[in-house]
Amino acid sequence: MTLDNQFTIYFAGSLFNHKDLTGNALLAEYIETCSENKYRCCLPQNAEQHQTTAVDIRNQDILKLIECDLGLFNFDGTELDAGVVVEFMIAKFLDIPAVIMRSDFRTCGEKEIGGEDWNFMCSFYPRTRVVKLNAIIAYQEAIEKSQALSGAINRYYTEIARLVIENLDAVRTEQSLLKDDQKRLKTLYQWALTFPGAGIDKLISETALVDKIIAAKIQKGMA
Repeated sequence: MTLDNQFTIYFAGSLFNHKDLTGNALLAEYIETCSENKYRCCLPQNAEQHQTTAVDIRNQDILKLIECDLGLFNFDGTELDAGVVVEFMIAKFLDIPAVIMRSDFRTCGEKEIGGEDWNFMCSFYPRTRVVKLNAIIAYQEAIEKSQALSGAINRYYTEIARLVIENLDAVRTEQSLLKDDQKRLKTLYQWALTFPGAGIDKLISETALVDKIIAAKIQKGMA
């Protein structure tokens, strides 16, 4: 598969306990395998060092998000992870195609006024698809159909990965809001690498980095 047919996915999700870490890693691996490496996942948890400062971690994650072709955002929990919400909004600021995934079966009052299972300020953005599944039901079905836990895990994550891939395929074909307006697009990307402040500009070693990012995305039909 050529680089033109391979897409990078910024995988945004909680990463503060062993369940989050292994769940992220497993799903990322299944997305790559089930898509035959058409989608390559970038997991922030694989890049962060415990001795690195908070601002360094934040800056590295923002830069990686800006560089990626698409974003996958985990919206599980009764309250969304604050870091994931910030990353999602940066992605939408740049019109990066996004897939929101929620496997949490709990709901909230937002649905009563036409919203989703989270705060409605995180909904209704263009070039965004939503994948929902009931994690416990899918898990129990996988257990019932498998003779061993390894088989159940394989069935479970294959099902989730295929749902995500289906929506990644769909959202990346949606037309960019800034199609044929490279000047405006460049301005947005330059600002995205400026407004966070706190030394993020020091990570940019090439003055033409924005041009390279945009050119690569245009070549793939992402911008």
